[in-house]
Amino acid sequence: MKKLILYSFTCLSLAALLTGCSSKGGNSSSKTGIPYADRKSNKNASGAFAVATQYKRAPGPGLIPIEGGVLVVGGSAIEVPGVEPNIYNYKRQVTVPSFYMDETEVSNTDWLEYLHWIRYNYPEDREFYYNELPDTLVWRSALSYNEPYVDNYLRHPAYRDYPVVGVSWEQASRYCEWRTSRANEFILREKGILTDYKTLSAGTSGRGNNSTTGAATPKPTNPFNTDAYLNGQYDDKGKNAPVDYNTKTGAATATAGAAAPATGGRNAQPRRTATLEDGVIMQPYRLPTEAEWEYAALGLIGNTEYENINQNKIYPWNGLGVSSAKKKTRGMIQANFKRAPGDYMGVGGSLNDKGDLTVPVIQYTPNDFGLYNMAGNVNEWVNDVFRTGTFTDADAFNPYRGNYFTNKKLEDTQSGKIALDKYGNPIKENAYSGRKQTWAEKQAQAKRTDSISKSTDPQATAFAPAGYQADQRGYRDKQNTLLNEEGVTLVNDKSRVYKGGSWNDMAYWLNPATRRFMQQDESSSEVGFRCAMTMLGAPEISTAGKRQFKNPPQKPYRVTRGK
Repeated sequence: MKKLILYSFTCLSLAALLTGCSSKGGNSSSKTGIPYADRKSNKNASGAFAVATQYKRAPGPGLIPIEGGVLVVGGSAIEVPGVEPNIYNYKRQVTVPSFYMDETEVSNTDWLEYLHWIRYNYPEDREFYYNELPDTLVWRSALSYNEPYVDNYLRHPAYRDYPVVGVSWEQASRYCEWRTSRANEFILREKGILTDYKTLSAGTSGRGNNSTTGAATPKPTNPFNTDAYLNGQYDDKGKNAPVDYNTKTGAATATAGAAAPATGGRNAQPRRTATLEDGVIMQPYRLPTEAEWEYAALGLIGNTEYENINQNKIYPWNGLGVSSAKKKTRGMIQANFKRAPGDYMGVGGSLNDKGDLTVPVIQYTPNDFGLYNMAGNVNEWVNDVFRTGTFTDADAFNPYRGNYFTNKKLEDTQSGKIALDKYGNPIKENAYSGRKQTWAEKQAQAKRTDSISKSTDPQATAFAPAGYQADQRGYRDKQNTLLNEEGVTLVNDKSRVYKGGSWNDMAYWLNPATRRFMQQDESSSEVGFRCAMTMLGAPEISTAGKRQFKNPPQKPYRVTRGK
């Protein structure tokens, strides 16, 4: 578990947290002069404040760090030979923050793991399982014999490493939420902050609510959920659960749930759940934004030196063509796509892209960020709602279109307990305000919401401040007649962007700037996805060999970056 330095309760302030309460001697606060609590001897432990002193930033499982920077969105599309600029070839300079992205597309095996978890944890809930099944009927065509793929593509081991298809944007988003909780649960159980898997399989959790006996609590009835855990609504504390110093007497608080026997010293203190401040909970997995996806796919970092881009790109690799120019692989096709009408894989004896339909998620050479198949194989869902004018309207920093602001529904405003559905996931509701409400407003809002939830009026809504709208997916959308002069359009607020080209697309769609859309509840044999994650802290990923200002180290707070 991370090293902790303990402060007196009076140092508990946001300013102290952000500045780290550093001091020359390292034993007291430079802002208040109050000595730090001694963790080893447990001196002054009651009411002390714990701060994570060493946070080592690292990507979640399957992810690769992408150092952000400036991107001319749509710029690479202008360079495609034979393509004239038009309304779809937007071009604007924006900045994409650093983030994490999946090395590969999500595979059939990855999705089958998801289905297995559902069947194991909810064996009687056929609806849940059915709703998460990919639509394998996407392979059917009136004039193609694709029935073998309907039956085999998802489940047969011959396709285990191939990208999952037939998954809607909505299913992909739910997978990201599931993956977040599973990855966080694994971290916490491996560290002993939650009951370890061996003890959990015996039918009990490790620590209990009885601070005197330390009796084990029953096995949690609901699967682990990150949001519920962070809100103190998943009562499971392992042998390495953080010590709770936020008490005056050493006794457990109503929500802490102590477990250690009263043997004196640190072991006499009650335990608590981990918090964001401890630095062990990962950020949520999610679909990448369109700007993130385009930036990561283009991979200009390999052509950049001292802010100078030596060579632009049309595809995720260098050069104007789609075949390799390297000596050992010269002439080999660098992505899985349709080279010409009717040519999906080349001539027998010399297959050009080594694939007929999809290919394994690790194939061909990764781009300069280390990402595989950022062109071809399958198109990939991104988070954005589709509009032709997105990048003329969106902010220049971290551009995104699709905000639908929600809050976790409160079940009890006094305790802060959130409402959970039958699967243990937080229930979301429309955000009521664009600012933090006062305590009185929050209590009044809760009462109004409760009365509305019991109303039979289907049009009843919560009372939001004038001018505030939780659904801002069409923000600054000056027109809906986006596709043709007759004013007929298929675009709406459920139209989501997908990018990258597929096994059934011509080379034009391999350009990272190209974009198409489909309804978020629809799916295709040509569309899959990969996940992303927000990176917190400094945008620079590695400081090795780079010039730096020599600032004095901040104690006790320090971030360790990977080299």
